[in-house]
Amino acid sequence: MPLSNCRRIDLPKISDQRGNLTFVEGDVHIPFSVKRVYYLYDVPGGSDRGAHAHKNLHQFMICMSGSFDLLLNDGTKEQRFHLNRSYYGIYICPMMWRYLDNFSSGAVCMVMASERYDEDDYIRDWGEYCAAVGAV
Repeated sequence: MPLSNCRRIDLPKISDQRGNLTFVEGDVHIPFSVKRVYYLYDVPGGSDRGAHAHKNLHQFMICMSGSFDLLLNDGTKEQRFHLNRSYYGIYICPMMWRYLDNFSSGAVCMVMASERYDEDDYIRDWGEYCAAVGAV
C-alpha cells in the first residue's frame, strides 16, 4: 500500500470550562473495528520503538501525553509525523514500515489495532520488508 493511504485523522473535541473530551469510534472515526488497544509509556530518553511492519494489521496511533515522532516508510517514500496532541492521530495501513523516536519525558503513545496480537503478522527485518513491497 502506498504511504498516501496513511493519514492524520482529527477526532471530535468537546470543550467546556471543565476541560476537553475526545473520543474514537471504530468504523466511524477510524476505518476499522478495534480489537486491541495498547500503549507505550516510560520510554527512556533517546530510545526508539517500532522498526517493523505488519502484513495485515491496521492501526491508529495517538499521543496521549507529551510528544514523539512517527516515521512511516512504504519502501519508496517516507513521511515523519510529530504527534503531540490527544485529539488527532495517525492511521497506519498494512505493509507500512514504522519507527518511533524523539520521545519527550512523560510521553504516552496509545495504539488501536484491527486485530489481536499475532507474531506471524510482523515483518521485523528491513530487507525482508523491502523485498515484500518490491522496493529496490
